[in-house]
Amino acid sequence: MLTAIIDYESGNLHSAEKAFQKMARETTGAEVRVTTDPDVVAKADHIVLPGDGAFPSCARALRTSGCFEAMIEAVERRGRPFLGICVGMQLMARKGHEYDETDGLGWIDGEVMHITPGDPALKVPHMGWNDLQIATPHPVLDGLKTGDHAYFVHSYQMRMADLTQRIAHVDYGGDVTAIVGHENRIGLQFHPEKSAGIGLRMIANFLNWRP
Repeated sequence: MLTAIIDYESGNLHSAEKAFQKMARETTGAEVRVTTDPDVVAKADHIVLPGDGAFPSCARALRTSGCFEAMIEAVERRGRPFLGICVGMQLMARKGHEYDETDGLGWIDGEVMHITPGDPALKVPHMGWNDLQIATPHPVLDGLKTGDHAYFVHSYQMRMADLTQRIAHVDYGGDVTAIVGHENRIGLQFHPEKSAGIGLRMIANFLNWRP
């Protein structure tokens, strides 16, 4: 078993790598590898797309990375489980509106827009711990419940056209999308590797997920 964390130069992946390796050792025994190698992505059993930074630059870097076509083949055609984290989740949307209008992967029916809290006292970026409001059960959320905390750092959020694909949200002066999912793909706006026990539980659940 192999889990590939795609490196498309979108940020420091060290903490994510360590968290996935820890949970792999404790659960599946899978190999976890940060990679820029399309062959590794193509043969992976699980695929993780992290990301930090702006949607347009991350979208360009992903599409020009050697791993892009291998990821599409593995996820869309072979049905491999996929996890997007932070901007990696946002890239699952149809479009992003950060600086320029930019096409996403089109896996989730939503668009990425600037966060505009209803309470002007709330600052953007949305940074820190917030309570998950879980709307739909999902295998990756097994053992979690509404009210569990996750750690967020972001200024843009996915606004959903299809709310059936929104698994959870948080309240930050209004609803902010926290988890999306469709078929073999799930995305987390927060950082599971920084979300203590609940984040590690979600990583373990993902490693064991067989859609």
